[in-house]
Amino acid sequence: MSVTNGQPPAVKNVGYIGLGNAGFSMASNIPKSGYNLIVHDVDTAKVRKAASEWPNTTAWNGDPRQFQDCEVVVTMLPQGKIVREVLLGKDNIASGLKPGTIIVDTSSSSPFDTQALGKELAQHQLQLVDSPITQTYMHATDAGESTLMVGSDSRETFEKVEPILRCMAGYIFHMGGLGKGHAMKTLNNYIMASSICALADSLVTGQKYGLDPQQMIDVLNVGTGVNFPTMDTFRRDGITGRYNSGFGLALLVKDLGITEEFMKYNEFETELPGLAKRYLGDALKEVEPMADHTKALVGWEKRSGVQLKRTKSVSDIQQKDFDHRLKGLNREG
Repeated sequence: MSVTNGQPPAVKNVGYIGLGNAGFSMASNIPKSGYNLIVHDVDTAKVRKAASEWPNTTAWNGDPRQFQDCEVVVTMLPQGKIVREVLLGKDNIASGLKPGTIIVDTSSSSPFDTQALGKELAQHQLQLVDSPITQTYMHATDAGESTLMVGSDSRETFEKVEPILRCMAGYIFHMGGLGKGHAMKTLNNYIMASSICALADSLVTGQKYGLDPQQMIDVLNVGTGVNFPTMDTFRRDGITGRYNSGFGLALLVKDLGITEEFMKYNEFETELPGLAKRYLGDALKEVEPMADHTKALVGWEKRSGVQLKRTKSVSDIQQKDFDHRLKGLNREG
């Protein structure tokens, strides 16, 4: 595990593709460390904003050859199939890259798709590293304090890209060969999704029985039921009705499909990933397609017939406990 803010290595030029909720803030930390950055996204307004506000940053001009001087290209896109399309399909970014260029995929992708893409890119003399993100708190990406789970077949390749990863992350774990980072990511999101389902079940049935949802979360956060949704996302963006954590419900449902695939590949029989996918998928049908994942509560409300009591702000005990736990995590790092 490595901690943030190392000095720039021999790599000087970095490409970054995908300026979404997490990608924009992650990318913004790279030129701050002295790298030259070329940015690309379908949202041209975000590209223009990055190029005008960040140092050493240039907008992609539509020609794949603009990336030819980049030793490393980072992708942060909704899923692996889109990563492949950008690199080898419509945009054909790979055609403009010089042999030996390292592509770092920080998207949430299937480990099997990642391994297949790695073989395709190798035919173009390009290297692929998977490095999806998770966080100790939401929006840790803004401060370059996210967690990266890295899969690389080559230790030398990992060490070459590690200083760039340090610009974006407070914690870096080399999980093993290509695909291992995305395998860890799917298991991480599976555990989070399972806790969301249990929490939502508990909130609607607890209130139906006469318990206060805000007080329930307070208890959970100083007890053995504490988890990331109680500490962060659902205490701040769910129970308050803000629904603005920055992570979409549709993406979480997609990730659970990857989990199902992963469990089948490893010949492990379990119904839990499918149940979580079904419950969260049903909730997605009750809200807008791009809804925040904390808005899954609306699905539980409609299924239970219970309208959860909303809280305007996070309670003092919640904030105090969250700050305490976060300091502890940072000390461990």
